[in-house]
Formats: sequence, C-alpha cells, structure tokens
Amino acid sequence: MKKTLKEILAEYGMIAVVVYLVLFAAVLIGSYFAIRFGWTTNSTAGTAGTWTAAYIVTKITQPLRIAATVLLSAFIGRLWEKKHKPDAEV
Repeated sequence: MKKTLKEILAEYGMIAVVVYLVLFAAVLIGSYFAIRFGWTTNSTAGTAGTWTAAYIVTKITQPLRIAATVLLSAFIGRLWEKKHKPDAEV
C-alpha cells in the first residue's frame, strides 16, 4: 500500500516533520560542502552564491527527500510505538 506524505503527516505528525527537516538540513549542508570542495571563492558574493547553489540542489532533490521522509517516518514511527506502547494489563 502506497502512503502519501499527507497520510504520513496525519499518522506520525511531529516525527514526519522532524525527519523531513533533518533530511533537508543534511542535503543543504552536504551540498554546500560538496560545492565548496570543488569551487573556491574568497568573496562574500561567492559565499552567497555557494549557498544559493546548495539550495537549488536541495530543491531539485525534493522528490527524493519526500520519498525518504515517507519511508523513514513510517519506520521510525513503528519503532517509537513499540517502545512507548503501554503494557497490556493481565
């Protein structure tokens, strides 16, 4: 069964939001450093250009990040529910 991002947000709420934001930050920062290793600038405009290029790369990867959010949120949500499931009374 295919779950959409909207269904995942409704089911897992804050877990899905945190997963999405962590993935966004990881891709943005990873893209920035990947660009910096291949392109050296010494000016403020160059640094701003590097962040802009990293943001564009991050936006291009958005469909992949959404798919990863759906998969990871469901996995983490199930683990969270197992760990925090109240014990059944006998």
